[in-house]
Amino acid sequence: MKIIDFRIRPPFKDFLGTAMYAGAERRDRMTRSIGFTPSLAAQERSIDLLIQEMDQAGVTHGVVVGRESGSLGSVDNAVVKEFCDTHSGRFIPVASIDPTDRRKAATAIDTAIAAGFKAFNIEPGGATVPMHTDDRRLYPIYAHLEDRGLPLIIMTGGNAGPDISFTSPEHLDRVLADFPALRIVSSHGNWPWVHQILHIAFRRPNLYLSPDYLLANLPGMDDYVRAADGWLADRILYASAFPFAPVHDYAKWFQKLPIKPENLEMIMWRNARDLLKIL
Repeated sequence: MKIIDFRIRPPFKDFLGTAMYAGAERRDRMTRSIGFTPSLAAQERSIDLLIQEMDQAGVTHGVVVGRESGSLGSVDNAVVKEFCDTHSGRFIPVASIDPTDRRKAATAIDTAIAAGFKAFNIEPGGATVPMHTDDRRLYPIYAHLEDRGLPLIIMTGGNAGPDISFTSPEHLDRVLADFPALRIVSSHGNWPWVHQILHIAFRRPNLYLSPDYLLANLPGMDDYVRAADGWLADRILYASAFPFAPVHDYAKWFQKLPIKPENLEMIMWRNARDLLKIL
């Protein structure tokens, strides 16, 4: 079975200045807290070891998600594209958007589309001035993306803002309702609001969930898995969120979950392939 890991941040250039690499001790503590040994590729900041992990796990493609965040660090879209071009065919680039300037955001979106980016990422709660997902200043950006038909990843779970209100799912629900043709991926699966986000996914067909490393051994895991093996199998996206979880060990662990083989193939391959319109 082919595997697309929907959230990989490689140890390359701007990524190394973000909190996930600069704060390695905190990152590795989080990795251990969900039951995994930190990746040697992350600890040694080795691209070769990362690709070796992918090969050993059967991960054929990695989605490289940049970052535009005042609090967590930023990665220029040009760096994301450079990395993906250097490893042509193995990695899929996702462009990040600065949510604080709608005109610059619109220009950045069109530039990224022309450069071959397959999706976009936004982290409103991590902006210099944190915003909730349904902040009306973001609506022109959502409209621009909806008009162009490309999917949007929004960081709405985990450490998505200065307090827990930035993960509260009613904000995302309003955006999904207001932009029904915009396919939105909730990175980190909107954890810890598991029951609520599953309810929203039940009523909003344009919502995809990617719980990534926050699925593993945390409250709500069984509910995510039950949905993944049932009514939501076609809208769950597998991801490790490397470097927070090791690519190899996480993939092997995930494949042992009580999910039927045909659903596992959708979650780990077909859903991402179809969403990004690749391969």
